[in-house]
Amino acid sequence: MKTLKLITVFALTAVLGFTSCQSEENTQVGSNPNANSSTSPTASNFERASMNDGSNDDFLDGNACTELLFPLTAIVNGQNISIISELDFSAVLNIFAEFNDDTDSVTFNFPIKVRTSNYTEVTVNNQEELDALNAECESAEAEGRDAISCLDFNFPITMLTYDIALEQTGTVVLQSEKQLYTFMTGLQADEFFTVNYPISATLSNGTTVQLNSDTEFRDSISDCVQFEEEEAATMAAEVEATLTNTQFKVQSFVNAGVNTTADFVDWSIEFTNDLKLVAKNNVNATLSEIEGTYSVSSDTSVFLNIAFGSNNSVSALNNDWVITSYSDTMVALESKTDASITLTFQKL
Repeated sequence: MKTLKLITVFALTAVLGFTSCQSEENTQVGSNPNANSSTSPTASNFERASMNDGSNDDFLDGNACTELLFPLTAIVNGQNISIISELDFSAVLNIFAEFNDDTDSVTFNFPIKVRTSNYTEVTVNNQEELDALNAECESAEAEGRDAISCLDFNFPITMLTYDIALEQTGTVVLQSEKQLYTFMTGLQADEFFTVNYPISATLSNGTTVQLNSDTEFRDSISDCVQFEEEEAATMAAEVEATLTNTQFKVQSFVNAGVNTTADFVDWSIEFTNDLKLVAKNNVNATLSEIEGTYSVSSDTSVFLNIAFGSNNSVSALNNDWVITSYSDTMVALESKTDASITLTFQKL
């Protein structure tokens, strides 16, 4: 199975408020007309690239904006699993891999704790609250406010700070992504900064790059996002090849915790090679076939659009779906707009 898982005028007291690992030097080197404001593209890029990355555990919570905090317990395909650290992820993945013809499921034993994109720790008391966090994440992704996760900075990074007259007020040495995020989100309208280049970063393809300017930083983001888009395009082609000229059954359909798989038990869904869908009732031959259309697309994720029209026996399958995992025999989906709606097709 493949899982799819993208300035400030700092007084000394303010600097001490970050952590002991962050320091300020009162070096005065004059003015800089090219300093960045708190609303500049460079500030936005650094803020998003330093957000807490919650994508490592997406196969558990389906949310790239939240990081699960340990310890926690969950029921994985009917088995109660204790997760003490990331080392226990392999136990979950091994359970997922036991069978190719089942539907993988994770049910958390609430309450659980998560860390959000802005490093806030939140107690989640039930699935509804977790679904709400997922919806917030999807909105952030749609609006371009989500974390840029294809690039990791190599610290330390030094920022030069300026006042509204663009006179330098000092320097701030940042030792972690959390410190960098706090620095960026703490900037006021009359506070400015420049980056003391060069800095280095590691891209998602494993390449380490040296960045010498704001422009090179912007271009590095474009490059690593392009790499993710190319990966997604490859996956989209594989998914389309898996679907084309093949009949599937609905292995699982869950809407906000309600399992309605039984509504489709008599139906088979064929994906034709001309992007058409044909739903057939295999029990009652008197029922007419229902036709529809489908399309597979991608950006940094892979999507499947299903359109059967309205007011028919399979119209509940209509949606813009995100591919969450797939193999030669199955495709698992999640609604693009509501993470509580999931669908799994199993090859007949």
